[in-house]
Amino acid sequence: MGELEDAVMTRVWKWNRPVTVREVLEDLQQERSIAYTTVMTVLDNLHQKGWVRREAEGRAYRYEAVSTRAAYAAALMNDAWSQSDNPAAALVAFFGMMSEEQRHALRDAVRIVQGPEEPTGQENPGSAPEDGGR
Repeated sequence: MGELEDAVMTRVWKWNRPVTVREVLEDLQQERSIAYTTVMTVLDNLHQKGWVRREAEGRAYRYEAVSTRAAYAAALMNDAWSQSDNPAAALVAFFGMMSEEQRHALRDAVRIVQGPEEPTGQENPGSAPEDGGR
């Protein structure tokens, strides 16, 4: 995704609702000089790439994100990682670039993906004594 596409998608993600070209244009114009047709072309390109869906409203469209910014970031990381000839080394290098806060977030994410761990040193609840505890 290019810089202008990212600037447009940032607004679509932030607002989390269907948006018009005019709304995106007016917000972008607070930072830069940009034409309506440029924003319209960028949103059309994002639609062609599958990042936004659109619904006709009169003679215009309302655009809405197809996925979240987090899903986009994950797809970028997965793409970069899959292109490595040594994925383990790429991960080690990536982890080495992370801040302490990012490493904590990574540990939390791994815990979520792995699910709850069973406590150690306890019997499996399904393995009751043969005599029923009598």
